Parts: sequence; structure tokens; C-alpha cells
Amino acid sequence: MTGATYRLAVVWRGDRQAREEARAETSRLAAIFAALGRRGIAAEPCVWSEELGEAVRAQFRGVDGVLVWVDPISTQNGARRGALDALLREAAQAGAFVSAHPDVAAKMGVKAVLWRTRELGWGSDTAFYETPDAFQAGFPGRLAAGPRVLKQNRGNGGIGVWKVERGETGDVRVLEAKGGSEPRTLPLDAFMAEREVDFAEAGGLVDQAFQPRHLEGMVRCYMTGDRVAGFGHQLVRALAAPQDGPAGPRLYSGPADPRFQRLRAAMERDWTPGLARILEIDPDALPVIWDADFLLGPRTTQGDDSYVLCEINVSSVFPIPDEAPDALAETTLRRLAAARAPRPADT
Repeated sequence: MTGATYRLAVVWRGDRQAREEARAETSRLAAIFAALGRRGIAAEPCVWSEELGEAVRAQFRGVDGVLVWVDPISTQNGARRGALDALLREAAQAGAFVSAHPDVAAKMGVKAVLWRTRELGWGSDTAFYETPDAFQAGFPGRLAAGPRVLKQNRGNGGIGVWKVERGETGDVRVLEAKGGSEPRTLPLDAFMAEREVDFAEAGGLVDQAFQPRHLEGMVRCYMTGDRVAGFGHQLVRALAAPQDGPAGPRLYSGPADPRFQRLRAAMERDWTPGLARILEIDPDALPVIWDADFLLGPRTTQGDDSYVLCEINVSSVFPIPDEAPDALAETTLRRLAAARAPRPADT
């Protein structure tokens, strides 16, 4: 782009051929590229895979910033993105603006955030098991009180999320949220033994009470920094029985959607500042695009809906509402300007 003020790499996963053929105007992120361009930001595709690390490192050396759309766990082959995170940290250390920075993603984009922020207004009955011994000691008692949802600390795409409930015979009925999963019935001890691998590979397990209003839909609140950029509402059936009917499409709307103004006010006024405070994240380091998924909790005494946080996504947030690319681009422009601004000399 002639006369561009900043140069930005936009990263997603692919192979060598995908890197050679990547074009901003034909990518799934075309609307984001266009919004960045309207603000004088020369954004360029940067396709990454483990074997392309040196090419990506060289590309990072010439940019002012990096935006990332790469899942923590590949849904194709289960590969994790540790090698990319190392490159992103190098770029940030060299002065580039990176979103989401791996250190921020490690705080926000894990299920343990549900436990760490449970005292905020979006919290619910939540436990976090860091060790197999803690899991053995705590989970059976909580399960005895009603159905639970177990979540691997690190995961995406429904990988490592299970609804667990007691059966009539003393066994447990288990359903994983991953697409195509079938319910299983097995002894509780056998299921808990299966989960021991989660402590080594995923960093523990989060345990939440199952929300009985889950069939009424999930609200996804899209954020850019600390401001709401839009909403998505969807009938989800990942942990539902077949007779509950099919899932519905996610329907997108802008930040002014009147149905969700109480949620918007809570996110901007209370919950996002509280999240940043508890996790010790500078508000200016919050990702330029992230989302929080909410199920409906118990109604208040006034008859209003409450909201229960069930996940935060920071690594590969897309698709997004039509209003979000411009909001994302505005936040990115501010962050790039701040990264380039001279810092006061130490005194």
C-alpha cells in the first residue's frame, strides 16, 4: 500500500503452498485486511507452520505488528503452537506489537480463567484441579450434587470438554462436546483414570456445574480491547441429547443490539476491568479481538437473565460480526501508534 503508515503481518496456519498462494483479498480475513487498509495499515498474509518457521521469522523482522489467527491445538492433526509462540515473543521483544501476545493468551485463553475470575458477576460453581490427587479428592463429591462439565485447561473446538452425570446403576454417563461424539456409560473410576493425561498435556481440569438453561442458547460477546464489538447468538447442542434438536446458526449483530445491552454494560464497566485486574494484564494489552461465551444462568429476582461465562477465546476468533473489523482496525491502529511512540527516558 502506497503511503502506508504501518506494516502488519496477519498470521494463520497453512502449508508451504498456502503460503505461496495467500492473498489478502481472497482470504477468509479479507474484511479485516480491508478495514486495516482503510486506516493506512499495510497488512500482509503470513502463513505459518512448523516447517515454515525461518520464513515467518524473517517476515516478522520487517513489520511493526503481528495479528494472529492460529488455534492453540490444530483441529486437523492435534499439533500445538509452541513454536509459533516462540517466534511471537521474539517479535515482541524486538519492538513489534503482537496480538494476542502469547503471555496474554496463556492467562486469558485457558479454562482456568473460569476459576480465577469466579467471583466476578459472570462466575458459577467452579473448581480447578491442578493435580490428579486434587481431581480424585474433589470431583466425586461435586458430581454427587448434580451434573458437571469438565474442561481441559487448554483446548478448542470442543476438544476436551465433557458433560458427566451419574447414572441409575452407579456408573457415569459421559458426553464429549467435540463434534460427532457419542455418549458413553462407564464406571466413574475408569473415566477419572482416563483424565490423568489431561494434567500432563493440558495443564489440569476445570469443573463447572452444568447449566440447565443451555438449550436456550449461547451468547458470544466479541471484544476489541476493553470495548464490545458485537454479539453472536446461537442454539448450541454440543452437550445435548439428540431429541433436543439440531444446533442453529450463529446470528451476528452489532454492539448496539438492544437484547444484550445489560451484558454489554457489565462487560465494559465491570467484568473486563475485573478480568484484567485479576489476571494482571495491562488493559492496553488485551487482544484486539477476543470473545467471551455465555450461557444463561438463573433469573434474577427482577426476572432478568444472568450470564455464566463458559469460555474465553483469544487465539483464532473468526467469523466475527460485520461491525467488528473496523473496531478491530481502530484498536490495532492505536496499539501500533503506542508501540512506535518514544518512551520517556529513565530518570
